[in-house]
Amino acid sequence: MKINKNNIFRGGLMMVLAGTMVGCSDSFLEQDPLSFYEPATTYSTEAGLQAALAQCDKQLKTYRIDGNWNNVGIFTNYLMSDVGMYAKTDMGGGFQDNFDAKLTPTSGMAGGGDGNYMQRFWDQGFSMVKYANTILSYIDNVKGLDDATRDAYKGRAYFHRAYAYYNLALQFGDIPLVTKLISVPKRNYTSASKEAIFKMLVHDLEFAVQHVPAQANMSYVGQVNQEGCMHLLVKCYLAVGEYAKAEAMATDLINNHGLKLMTENFGTWQPSGEENTWKVTRNVVWDLHRTPNIANPANKETIMMISNSNDQDFTTYNVMRACFAHWSNGIIRDPHGLGGPGQNIARNNGDYNAELDWVRAAGRGIAVNRTSYYYNKTIWNYDGETDWQDLRHNREVGNWMEMEDFKYNNKKSDFYGKNYQLYATEDYVDPSDPSKVLVHKGDILCSDTIRSWYPTPLYQVYILDTPNEENMGANQFQGASGKGANGDMYLFRLAETYLLRAEARFYQGNATGAADDVNAIRKRANAKKMFTTVTIGDIMSERARELYLEEFRQAEMVRVSWCLARSGKPDEWGNTYDLNTWDKQEGTDLKGGSYWFRRCTTYNVFNHDYGKGQQGNQTFEYKINKHNLFWPVPNSAITANNKGTLRQNFGYDGYNDNIPMWTNWEEAVADEESAN
Repeated sequence: MKINKNNIFRGGLMMVLAGTMVGCSDSFLEQDPLSFYEPATTYSTEAGLQAALAQCDKQLKTYRIDGNWNNVGIFTNYLMSDVGMYAKTDMGGGFQDNFDAKLTPTSGMAGGGDGNYMQRFWDQGFSMVKYANTILSYIDNVKGLDDATRDAYKGRAYFHRAYAYYNLALQFGDIPLVTKLISVPKRNYTSASKEAIFKMLVHDLEFAVQHVPAQANMSYVGQVNQEGCMHLLVKCYLAVGEYAKAEAMATDLINNHGLKLMTENFGTWQPSGEENTWKVTRNVVWDLHRTPNIANPANKETIMMISNSNDQDFTTYNVMRACFAHWSNGIIRDPHGLGGPGQNIARNNGDYNAELDWVRAAGRGIAVNRTSYYYNKTIWNYDGETDWQDLRHNREVGNWMEMEDFKYNNKKSDFYGKNYQLYATEDYVDPSDPSKVLVHKGDILCSDTIRSWYPTPLYQVYILDTPNEENMGANQFQGASGKGANGDMYLFRLAETYLLRAEARFYQGNATGAADDVNAIRKRANAKKMFTTVTIGDIMSERARELYLEEFRQAEMVRVSWCLARSGKPDEWGNTYDLNTWDKQEGTDLKGGSYWFRRCTTYNVFNHDYGKGQQGNQTFEYKINKHNLFWPVPNSAITANNKGTLRQNFGYDGYNDNIPMWTNWEEAVADEESAN
């Protein structure tokens, strides 16, 4: 039976938190009568379970991207991090800068669009929980399944629920624990502590590791496999302080599952958009990030991937548009003051020049999101020297692109074919009036450096825009812009497993062993410097270099902050953290706060005078509060739970430490059982 993953779940299934597989009203606790099918009948067969599992698999993609033309959801986890910043300077009141003032339980959290995706992460996270709970609620009633098949379904459902709660708890803190499909409305949820939630995730994932087949024993890629369960379990072991178990599980995954770091060129060769404009010399890091190679059997580094290359459920992934500098907007002048020298010129245009086709080489970026100075510069510098041989930062092979690598492509410019300049190198006078200086030596030539002047890891953001590539009149190359494009993504790959094991070793006092794991990643990248010992800062910097736009950066920074507080190990500055207070601090001063706060304010512009300014009509102040470590629980969820009281996170309106919460996940589950 062929399952149409797009259509199988039509019929009002947008319940946010306590949903069943029936229709619902706007309140996340209200339930309407059954929709066009009877769930007990639909999920009485294996085909019904397969449909629910297909929806779970699709949610892994829906959680990251939603097809928005200008933005990509995952970058919301970079807006308050050491790595990224919001950059769309014509956004007006929706500009994402001062989270201290703008982020509250009743405002500041968007469900998508050109702002942020915080509310969407809440909604889609609990939708993922709902679909997983559907499988777990009906699996034992399906006849004809042998024990191994039944347990594999359960294990995969546990994985999906664990993945959702892993991110939800690290984004929103102490939240309701929903493990059942309820038969009657439940409006008296009690929040569960993130500690309790993670202990449940460990319990569930240990079951999944035992019962979900290894990828070698599966016919398809993109479904939950044993290796994916192991990788997620490693993360959960770290969160609960089981560092030895985390190290052992990571070692097993690295050594015993046919996986390896890719160190040689492989798979499909896919060059840059226009080799005459920007030449990429084939290298393993470039090959590793080409979307056709993510699911390629030759790629032994893929642990688990997200499919986004079939017409049935393709989702637009315009990462080049959302994250590349806005180079063609007229804000960058040439050294003679000519506005708008950067043009996105179609191939059927008479002014087209294949050596200056930047729109196909770099995309038509509009810079909704940009990288920080720390990511662009600081982490590539060692002992006063910039490492340009690291393949992840290598301009010579074409993986990395600085703005100075662009060339003016407006034929009206005297600098046509010459490299961009940020500052004028000499005075330029009006040819008709030599007494009039149009451009002074040293004048800045880019009037919006937030949005239009920063480098890009091209190997990470370039996606062949197949639909536009086939259109000679196209001048808007975006990424995976439509059906026919390949927008496959990594969920987990082995490079992160090495860095997770480095963490586990670091927390156990084995900084030398941790360095070996970091060096394994650095050797593959041909980095100059190797470590003999590492700090947690070295590990986090390596994550930034290796996993940009793959990891949920803020969520991982929160997890590491928690791990430091639990382990008692110092950060790179020698600070230690108290497990009782690491997530309960207030203020915008630069003293104290969690490890997340210290990294954000040390390595990014937050809470500094140089993080304030004005661009055109946009006044901005990049600012965070220590309590922004977690996002607020949406007020709509709290008010809908009108027969109980959910906890709000520390520092936000409505926080009350006296509100009870579950600290034992078994008790939270038992309370759910009593409602049915």
